[in-house]
Amino acid sequence: MASVTIQRYPAADISALPDDIPVVLRQILARRGIKAPSQLDLSTRGLPHFNTLKHVQRAAERIATALNEQQRICICGDFDADGATSTALMVSVLQAMGAQHIGYIVPNRFADGYGLSPSVVEQARQQGAELIITVDSGISCHAGVQAATAAGIDVVITDHHLAGAELPAAFAIVNPNQPDCQFPGKSIAGVGVAFYVLLALRQHLRDAGQATPNLADWLDLVALGTVADVVKLDGVNRILVQQGLQRIRAGHCRPGIQALLEVAGRDPASLQAADLGFAVAPRINAAGRLDDMGAGIECLLTTDLEQARMMAQQLDQLNKDRRHIETEMREEAEVYVSGLTDDAEQLPPILVLHQSGWHQGVVGIVAGRVKEQCHRPVIAFAEAEPGWLKGSARSIPGLHIRDLLERVHTLHPQLVERFGGHAMAAGLTLRSELLTEFRTAVTAIAESWLEPEQLTRTLWSDGELDAGGFTEPFVRQIESYGPWGQGFSEPLFDGEFTVVSQRLVGERHLKLVLQGPQRVTVDAIAFNIDTTVWPDPRVRQIHALYKPQLNHFRGRTSVQLQLEHFTALR
Repeated sequence: MASVTIQRYPAADISALPDDIPVVLRQILARRGIKAPSQLDLSTRGLPHFNTLKHVQRAAERIATALNEQQRICICGDFDADGATSTALMVSVLQAMGAQHIGYIVPNRFADGYGLSPSVVEQARQQGAELIITVDSGISCHAGVQAATAAGIDVVITDHHLAGAELPAAFAIVNPNQPDCQFPGKSIAGVGVAFYVLLALRQHLRDAGQATPNLADWLDLVALGTVADVVKLDGVNRILVQQGLQRIRAGHCRPGIQALLEVAGRDPASLQAADLGFAVAPRINAAGRLDDMGAGIECLLTTDLEQARMMAQQLDQLNKDRRHIETEMREEAEVYVSGLTDDAEQLPPILVLHQSGWHQGVVGIVAGRVKEQCHRPVIAFAEAEPGWLKGSARSIPGLHIRDLLERVHTLHPQLVERFGGHAMAAGLTLRSELLTEFRTAVTAIAESWLEPEQLTRTLWSDGELDAGGFTEPFVRQIESYGPWGQGFSEPLFDGEFTVVSQRLVGERHLKLVLQGPQRVTVDAIAFNIDTTVWPDPRVRQIHALYKPQLNHFRGRTSVQLQLEHFTALR
C-alpha cells in the first residue's frame, strides 16, 4: 500500500457567503471555489447560451436539413457510459423531432477501435447514411472523416476531448475544447455537448415555426453521462447534474434508468450523484467492456418498463461477470507488484503491468484500482490480437499521462503505434515484443518528471466534527449543497474514535461501532480492508478519515460513517 498523509484544508474566506449557512458548511463550499451566493443557484438560468459554442449554428442547420428532408442519419457513439448516454440522447430527441430514418453505430472495442474509423464509416455507408453525427468522439478521427467525405456523407462532430494540432475536415465541429471556442464550460462531458447541440437545433426549428419537445425531459441522461465520465463538476456540470437528479428523484426518468436503479437497489427519491457513478454507470459500462455497448444504449432507449427491467438484469449480470474478471486480474496484478518490493516507497515511479489472458475490456479498471492502492501511474496491457498489446493508463495528480506517452513517442518513435487520452487517463497500442523496451523508456521519463513527495498519497480533510455533525439534519444539509463529485469533492472529516465493536461483514468489509466527540455513538463501515490486519480486537482507539452518510435500512434512516482511511492508535 502507498504511504498516506492526511492534511486539513486551511481556513477559507467565507465573508461573502450567507450567514444562515452553518460555518462548517460555508468553509466546505468556499474551499471548493464557491465565492458568491449566485454560485449556489443551480437552476437552468445559470447555464451559458448555446451560441457561445463555436459552429453550433452550422451543426444545427445541417441536422435541421436532415430532419426536414428525412435524410438517413447515423449517430456514431463510443463504448463507455458517456458515449451510451450521448447516443441514446441524440437518437431519442431526433426521433421526437420527427426523424424517421435514424440509427446508431457504436464502434466495437475489439474490432473497430475508437471513434469514427473508416470501418465504422463503411458500416454507416452500407446503412445508407447521408449524415453522420459523432457523439463523445470524432475530434481525432481524421481518416474516418476523410472516408465519409469520399463516400459523400457529411459529418457533424460533437465531442469534448482535447483537440490535436489539426482538426478533421468535418462539415461542423462542436467541441468547447477546440481553438477559439468561447464556451465557458470546458469540462462538459460528451453528453453535455450533444445536449447543447440539440438546444441550438430546437431553437432553429422553433424559429422556422416548428413544434419541438421539452429538452428538460432528457436531463436524466445528461446527468448520468456527466457523472459517469468523471468530468470536473464546474458550474455548468453542477447545474446539468443537479437538474437531472431532481427529475429522477421526482420520478421523471426514462424506464432504463429506473430499471437500473431498481437492480442496483437504489431508491430514486434519495438519489445522489455518487449513486449514478457507482451503481448505474458500471452496469452500462459493463456492456461496452465485455460485450456490445448496444445493450446499454437499448436499455436507455426503450420506453417499456418491463423490457427495461429485462435489459437491466442482463446488464447487471454482465457487470457481475466484469467484476469477477476484474478481481482475478487485480489479484494477479497485486501479486506482481508485491513481487517487485515489500516496501511501497521502493516501487518504480510508474507501473507497467501485463499478464497473458487479461481481458482488454477490463484493463482500464485494473489500472485504476492498482493506481489507488499504490499511488503510482499505472499502464495495464492485454493482448488485443496476436503480436499486439492494447494498454490503458491511469495517472496521479502531477503527471499528465498523455504528455508522458507523447514524450515516449518523441524520443522512441518506434515504440508506440497509437495513443490518445488526457491528463489522468489514456489508451495506447504497441507490439508485444516491445513491451520491455517500452517499460524501460516510460520508467526513465516518469523518474525525471515525478518528485518523491508526489508518490505519497495526500487525503484532504475538512477538519473535525462535533456531536452535531453525526445527526441526520446535518448530513441532509451536506447533501443539499451537492452534487458532489470530481472537482467538487464530497466533504471528508477526520478525528479520533473509541472502538466499541468491530466485525467482518461480507468478505472484506469491516463494520464498527465507534464512540466520538461528546460520547456520541455511531455506526461505521470500511470497505475492502486488509483482512490480515483487521478485525483486531486489541485496538481500542483509531484515527479515521470519514464521510458521514445516511444509511436506509428496513424503513429506518440512521447516520453511518464511511471510513476512507483509518489507523490504530492504541
